[in-house]
Amino acid sequence: MHYRLLPSELKPLVDKFYRQQRAHMRASAGAQYWVAQEGEIVAALNLNPLPEGYWLTALLVAHARRQQGLATGLVQAALAQQQQPAWLFCQPQLCDFYQRLGFTPANALPPALGQRLARYRQSKDLLAMHRLTQPSS
Repeated sequence: MHYRLLPSELKPLVDKFYRQQRAHMRASAGAQYWVAQEGEIVAALNLNPLPEGYWLTALLVAHARRQQGLATGLVQAALAQQQQPAWLFCQPQLCDFYQRLGFTPANALPPALGQRLARYRQSKDLLAMHRLTQPSS
């Protein structure tokens, strides 16, 4: 498996992957596009820069490739070189997965994320999580 940061001009490939998986996600303008590839893209995520760090969004693994550690490998690759905090929003049933990757529930969010989470919570049950430092091995 090859995990890599795609150049921004390859953003359409990430959007194509999301469409193939029938997901409503898409590659965010200005984000870093991280993928897991084995010939074709089998997992993707967006790492959106914030003044305070990064916002991890749109993590998706191809249906046929789930439960193989791809999401873990991709998140670890995307955050390995980041020295700033990372935040994400997730459904409550995914909390344990993200905690294994070093994320903890976030009590405070950057203002832009706090406002966005408040809007999302009007229609979805989401938790905010963050990772301030690299998890210890």
